[in-house]
Amino acid sequence: MAPEASSSLPDLNPEAILASGRDAEKLSLPALQSKMKSDPEGYEMELQLIYSQFKSSMELFKDQAAMSFTSASGIAADPTVAKNLGDRAMFLAHVAPFYPKMKQMSEFPGELAEFLRASARTLPSGLRVHVTQALILLINRKMVDTEKILELFMELQTFGDKTLRTLAFSHVVHSIRKMNQKHKNDKKNRALQSILFSMLQQEDETKARRSLITLCELHRRKVWFDDRTANAICNACFHPSTRIMVAALSFLLDYEKIENGSDSDDADSEEELEAQQPQIVVSKEAIYKAQHKGTSASKKKKKAKLQRVIRSMKKQQRSSAQKNVSSYYSPLKHLKDPQGFAEKLFSRLLTKTGSERFEVKMMLLKVITRVVGLYSLIIENLYPFLQKYVQPHQRDVTSLLAAAVQACHDMVPPDFVQPLFKQIVNQFVHDKSRTEAISVGLNVVREICLRMPLLMTEDLLQDLVLYKKSNEKAVSSAARSLVTLFREVCPSLLLKKDRGRPIHPKAAPKAYGEVTVATNVPGVELLEDDNGSIDSDTDDELISSSDREEDVVSESDCDGSDNDDGGILSKGSSSEDDFMLEEDDSEDDANISYESADATSEDNDQNGESDEDDEHEASGSLSSVRGDDANHERRPKFGKRKLSDFDEELNAANKSLRALKKLAGTRTNDTADADDGILSNEDFQRIKELKAKKEARVALNAHGFKLPSSDQLSLKRVDAAKLEANIRRKMTKDERLELVRAGREDRGKYQARAAIKKKKTGGLTNKQKEHKKALPRAAKMAKVSRSKQEKKRKQQRSGKQFRGRKAWK
Repeated sequence: MAPEASSSLPDLNPEAILASGRDAEKLSLPALQSKMKSDPEGYEMELQLIYSQFKSSMELFKDQAAMSFTSASGIAADPTVAKNLGDRAMFLAHVAPFYPKMKQMSEFPGELAEFLRASARTLPSGLRVHVTQALILLINRKMVDTEKILELFMELQTFGDKTLRTLAFSHVVHSIRKMNQKHKNDKKNRALQSILFSMLQQEDETKARRSLITLCELHRRKVWFDDRTANAICNACFHPSTRIMVAALSFLLDYEKIENGSDSDDADSEEELEAQQPQIVVSKEAIYKAQHKGTSASKKKKKAKLQRVIRSMKKQQRSSAQKNVSSYYSPLKHLKDPQGFAEKLFSRLLTKTGSERFEVKMMLLKVITRVVGLYSLIIENLYPFLQKYVQPHQRDVTSLLAAAVQACHDMVPPDFVQPLFKQIVNQFVHDKSRTEAISVGLNVVREICLRMPLLMTEDLLQDLVLYKKSNEKAVSSAARSLVTLFREVCPSLLLKKDRGRPIHPKAAPKAYGEVTVATNVPGVELLEDDNGSIDSDTDDELISSSDREEDVVSESDCDGSDNDDGGILSKGSSSEDDFMLEEDDSEDDANISYESADATSEDNDQNGESDEDDEHEASGSLSSVRGDDANHERRPKFGKRKLSDFDEELNAANKSLRALKKLAGTRTNDTADADDGILSNEDFQRIKELKAKKEARVALNAHGFKLPSSDQLSLKRVDAAKLEANIRRKMTKDERLELVRAGREDRGKYQARAAIKKKKTGGLTNKQKEHKKALPRAAKMAKVSRSKQEKKRKQQRSGKQFRGRKAWK
């Protein structure tokens, strides 16, 4: 912008150049400007001359303003004075950085700012813009500090000049954004914020409004994304001016819409790009070709292409994973005193009920209920106030009901909300009400019961469920959604035929104030169950491996001597010891006994009442031989272990930490307390996986319905449009045909395949080339003879259809 303005500058007077001893050549200000930039020291006299002309033009303009030589529109009577002043101010702003040691140039930015601050209202519009552009150029060259000039630029935005207002606003936003681009300068930011906060608290509506717009823009661009800025915007709701209050409320309410809108725009653009680009899928065939088919050079190319595809797929997965992460944000989450904020805003709503417009009251109510739901606050008088306006004929009743739903949470006593809940049911859900009102009422009842299930009674629920038989689809679907909710929350309130097959038949809502206190690591019971199943599987494998082993019986083992070959220690015992070992499960697990396969099978046939709860050990199963007490007792036989068998069982023990502990000879129990009580990172990861599996299994059983937690409900913004009946009606035949034609726009005219082949451009196909290939003479003769024979057969078949013997002779 600055070079364009300088290109229209007037010519410099040659007489002024002669005073400095130079040739009397005609020079314009842009030409002199370029020469001064290339050789600053050689043009100091010219610079002093231009500076003195600027000073004289500024004094002349001040004298004209003092003598009131201006018209009513603010345009000076002598436009040449204003034009010369603007041209020389822009010229000096361009060349000032090249003369940092000159006293006049160091004082020039302050003089320009002071002139603009003192005479801005009396300056003509064009001169005001020129001087502001010169000052912005000096700020960008870091000759003026932003902190000193911020208040001036905020005051320039209060003028009626739209061009100047846009210029000053964009400069303030971009300068602060550029200042915080690489790193946050908290000291400067706090100084600038203090200036804007003080302007926001002033009673001057124009200044407060411009400062609020600047703060909102910087917060939306995530430049000032801190608690101070968010609280300043929220406190603007208490400004005496209604326009400032409405602007702050609009920003707080529309912030989530802005975020959602930007996300949807990005998603739409990404969908368009994905539609334009073909989807690349890595197939097994491509992987096989890259590894095994072709020459080494072609394999290298295929592998490189495969790696590129895999990298792009990983990038898409990372981007999709980042999108799935919940990134909810609202300036209301930074409130220092949310209870005081909500109560103060509600008192303002009560005091200005008659004076404010309905739209303003609705905005106040939405912000109050949003804060109540976000922080789980309790304002007792809010629900009777809402109850007065709950009528089907009320203006914007769905927005009002959405605010009522937002104000309900599990920390509010049910007695406070019970009258409002009954009012909604009595006013909306009855036989004489319209279909739209019934569907809205049932949807609101469902949303309130999702947050406060204690409000629902058995008789009321059964009456509301009867609407599922309605002929209106909107009403029946709303009633079915209520049934689906209470199948999860409290199935006992439903009739037996409406319960379906609930996952938790005895589920019931918590009493008011009831809190579940965790006494252990959440999900540790899943880990215990998983360990138990793994132990049983491991033990079965170990039993089967011990049955397959070949034992060598030795007398030393029967006498209880230890093995010295470095393997697993085996210990023999008498029949009494064996009996006691079977009776008492606390026997040392490190003492491992083995039996031969035939002895085990024989004893298993005789003993059908053996104890199934005996623990099998990781390196071998202790099988106690027990027959009838009256008949006989047999001494157990113990055998040496082979090294290969020990390796197999060690590999099997690696599947379970508990089995590995048993192999080392440690005592373990079924509970986690019997261990050291410390969970490793692998255990926590396993708990996370088991929780995900359990949630997936529950979601599948519940047909995809998942009950959200109270924290998720507090963050969820209730949309009034979703409370209305949005039933998709059946399309007419004309609409379906129009949809079909719209899908055929890009498709060309239908043509037969033969016609397309005739229009084919390019060379012959391989089949056509085979027909024209020159054959050897012998092949040609064979082909001719074959064709002759085929022709002869056809002639013989064409004379008579039946040449066989007649059946009736």
